[in-house]
Amino acid sequence: MRAWVVGVPGPVDAGAVDEGPLRRVERGEPVPGPGQVRVDVTCCGVCRTDLHLAEGDLPPRRPAVTPGHEVVGRVAALGPGAGRFAVGDRVGVPWLGGTDGSCRFCRRGEENLCTSPVFTGWDVDGGYADACLVDERFAYALPDGLADEQAAPLLCAGIIGYRALRAADVPPAGRLGVYGFGGSAHLTAQVALAQGLRVHVLTRGEHNRRLAEQLGVDSVGAATDVPPEPLDGAVLFAPAGELVPVALRALDRGGTLAVAGIWLSAIPPLDYAAELFEERRLRSVTANTRRDGEEFLRLAVRLGVRATTVAYPLDDAPRALSDLAHGRFGGAAVLHT
Repeated sequence: MRAWVVGVPGPVDAGAVDEGPLRRVERGEPVPGPGQVRVDVTCCGVCRTDLHLAEGDLPPRRPAVTPGHEVVGRVAALGPGAGRFAVGDRVGVPWLGGTDGSCRFCRRGEENLCTSPVFTGWDVDGGYADACLVDERFAYALPDGLADEQAAPLLCAGIIGYRALRAADVPPAGRLGVYGFGGSAHLTAQVALAQGLRVHVLTRGEHNRRLAEQLGVDSVGAATDVPPEPLDGAVLFAPAGELVPVALRALDRGGTLAVAGIWLSAIPPLDYAAELFEERRLRSVTANTRRDGEEFLRLAVRLGVRATTVAYPLDDAPRALSDLAHGRFGGAAVLHT
């Protein structure tokens, strides 16, 4: 099968071809182990985390790992003991690929903070390939009526955005700031608008601003602009640490800034009086729980959340990452096998 990898190639990688930060290889189809299923990939979303991995901001957890953690496909084979799905079932393979189930965080229902997690496309091979494996306990049964290309971005961008929105703790009919407006933010904004929040988008890039306007947000400005009203909460999607003090200054008293990304550039020194005093809060968002994913997928269908997508063939994965890095599209890129 075809697969894209990052990092040092392994001994099983044949016919490797370098294309920028990715390496294209031919591999045998993976064989599911106990409790696993093999998923024949139909499409895979392109997440900014994939870009951080490919460019070295996130060091690969093992050599020649295949990125991609917004995977949609069909179950093609069952490993020993696997029985949650049947061959032919349509499933989603997300970022959270496994936990130990026994650490203090797992025991209290906070598996996103597990001390020994497994992440798809970082620890284990993901969906930039014709097939991948997944622990069946961490795969999602996808709702009917949700097309493959629409479902893919929901599996990370949507879920993480949903968790970040809750972390921002905006009260009913409150004012939300969204810093950065890519794959995750444009889904989160739809949920916030449907829930009756006022949404102010602050972002760079003409594609992103145009998409925000099309979605009907309350205002659109540059990333460093002051929003038209104080914010009850904000989510920082852009991996730009210099925007943290900017967003904190935009918060009203008691407001919360949630940082949604796994990687963030350095944060400048904060001015306590101007940026944190009056009970403003700064918090990170780390992965997600399976409950988050299940809740969000149901909510997305009920609210009619739709991903704005740009399709690329699997063979064009390097171009998709490059276009993401340079802001050449709005919304989310999706690779098709």
